[in-house]
Amino acid sequence: MNTFILITTGILGATLTYFVSEHLRLGAVKASALLSLIVGLFFYAFPNLLNIYLSEHLPIVFVGTSFIGMVSSKTLKGYTLLAIAGALFTAIYITKNHVFDGYGGALGALAFIALLTTMGFAFVVSNSTKIKRKVVVVWQRAFGSGK
Repeated sequence: MNTFILITTGILGATLTYFVSEHLRLGAVKASALLSLIVGLFFYAFPNLLNIYLSEHLPIVFVGTSFIGMVSSKTLKGYTLLAIAGALFTAIYITKNHVFDGYGGALGALAFIALLTTMGFAFVVSNSTKIKRKVVVVWQRAFGSGK
């Protein structure tokens, strides 16, 4: 159940930040800061509302995924990819959270990795026939036509 709540928080962190930034015209930095402040103050005021694990990790996941939501609307035009990136961020965070201990900028780097992976996968899926054709052309030029 904790994992489900964390993944939901990751999805909400990315999509809410993007919504506040783009649709409420607050700007990416202000949207991320405002939402992160609200979540942080909530867990500061009510530390025992949820179990200790969630009280510790929910604000961190939200702040990290709010970095994903700071993406420009020119770069990413859809909530689906934001939700996938938020879920991917959370999955990586859950499995590798101690790897990043002691490193400054770990949440931003992890957000970048999750967003770049999601955008790359979406690009490959949407252009798979074009990519296959280009690979065949390169293969034929490099190794001949196979005759």
